[in-house]
Amino acid sequence: MTPNAPTPPAANFIHQIIDEDNASGKHGGRVQTRFPPEPNGYLHIGHAKSICLNFGTALKYGGKCNLRFDDTNPVKEDIEYIESIQEDVRWLGFQWDGLYYASDYFEQLYEWAVQLVKKGKAYVCDLSAEEVSKTRGTLTKPGTESPYRNRSVEENLDLFQRMKAGEFPDGARTLRAKIDMASNNINLRDPVMYRILHATHPHVGDKWCIYTMYDWAHGQSDSIEKITHSICTLEFEIHRPLYDWFIQELGIFAPRQIEFARLNLTYTVMSKRRLLELVKNQYVHGWSDPRMPTIRGLRRRGYTPEAIRAFCERIGVARNDSTIEMVWLEDALREDLNKRAERRMAVLKPLKVVLTNYPDGQTEELEAINNPEDEKAGTRKAPFSKVLYIERDDFMENPPKKYFRLGPGREVRLRYAYFIKCVEAIKDASGEITELHCTYDPATRGGNAPDGRKVQGTIHWVSAAHAISAEVRLYDHLFVKPDADDVPEGQDWRANLNPNSLQVVTDAKLEPSLKDVKIGDKVQFERLGYFCVDEDSKPEALVFNRAVTLKDTWAKEQKKG
Repeated sequence: MTPNAPTPPAANFIHQIIDEDNASGKHGGRVQTRFPPEPNGYLHIGHAKSICLNFGTALKYGGKCNLRFDDTNPVKEDIEYIESIQEDVRWLGFQWDGLYYASDYFEQLYEWAVQLVKKGKAYVCDLSAEEVSKTRGTLTKPGTESPYRNRSVEENLDLFQRMKAGEFPDGARTLRAKIDMASNNINLRDPVMYRILHATHPHVGDKWCIYTMYDWAHGQSDSIEKITHSICTLEFEIHRPLYDWFIQELGIFAPRQIEFARLNLTYTVMSKRRLLELVKNQYVHGWSDPRMPTIRGLRRRGYTPEAIRAFCERIGVARNDSTIEMVWLEDALREDLNKRAERRMAVLKPLKVVLTNYPDGQTEELEAINNPEDEKAGTRKAPFSKVLYIERDDFMENPPKKYFRLGPGREVRLRYAYFIKCVEAIKDASGEITELHCTYDPATRGGNAPDGRKVQGTIHWVSAAHAISAEVRLYDHLFVKPDADDVPEGQDWRANLNPNSLQVVTDAKLEPSLKDVKIGDKVQFERLGYFCVDEDSKPEALVFNRAVTLKDTWAKEQKKG
């Protein structure tokens, strides 16, 4: 494990099991875990939970954790995914002790399959996939034995060797375990171990034309690597008897499979199939779209590995399925960025303010705090001049009760600067307000009045003469309902897609200290939220993504009203 690895997770039911194993002397107190993704897509926040659990558990017990690609389906797998998964694991702050591929074990798996054939525990079946499905039976009805189930050992060995040699076309034959077609567990009804598939594999090329099924490769790969605790999501619980059956029949090292509830998150989907559909049908702009729950998308949006690890720690590890509120993930990011992100002023919907009594041509540099949570962050100079930009939402002609921002005759504080009072709102021919004329009180520099008068509102601003322009992308939830699958009868899940999940501000005004930011930099736009410099950004054309909003008491008041 990396010496700078994150703090180990708190105790959970999985760790209680490990504690019991260690107390009994099982495995000599050794703990070995693994994170075993199939490289057929990009990792998402659900995988992050598994990564943190597997690597964190190894860290907690001074053990080891492997990264293994369960690459048993060459048709869906790609080197692109293999590389991205490694990058994501490293970005989350973890380093594997061993990097392996299930395909590294194909020769050993084949030899073990031959061993089962010789024991009369596996046979070559000529039924098609559709025919096998029809003979599988149901939860209340036993399956029907294949007519090829009682082939002789010699015939099975010959056919299996010829399958490996490439003599038969795709789908012509399979190798099936011979277990129990009447078992209450359908997974034990003579499951398929190998199928014929003439396809180039991203890791081993064209060496093989028979490929293992997941259930055959997974447990045996765990055994080869001497995994002590095989931590899986809950859908694999029903596969555990098969996992154990293979290992017992082979007489090899026996890991202990433990299942936990997968992560379900509001306002999004986790299904790889649905995520792929979002990408292919261009509902989003690729796998790294900041609205996607992929690690790439979260990273581009502005999430930090520390925030994701903290989120995974807080939600804990459970045995029963549940859905976690998105706000838990957002709060983890707010808490992390509150400590580290420097503050800057930015105006997304500019409204011009002219200070009529401010000297023409004068510019001041005001002291602004970079991060009130971090004294070491220091201060910066914010230029101030006669013409400013403020947020259009910070002025109302007819302000309601509890609105403490700028209005006709009202006085507010400009952050780090002066008190100003609105004396006139200038409108165009259509009646839209185009600029405000205000006066400033030069005695209030720094934000306090020497006569002791108080103002209730403080707003941010940017000097018009010094402002830099930028594109700002405002991201919201990808779906309009917490349960993305909750749709009326006759509609599908896409009916819940949020049409306003992305709004683009093309000419935001930012204070000039932001001109040298780099891709991936994170900053708090005061009063607006936390933002991240997007990968589309260029020095002459900055692009920021909103990572997460700040808590807005005025928005809450609007909802009450």
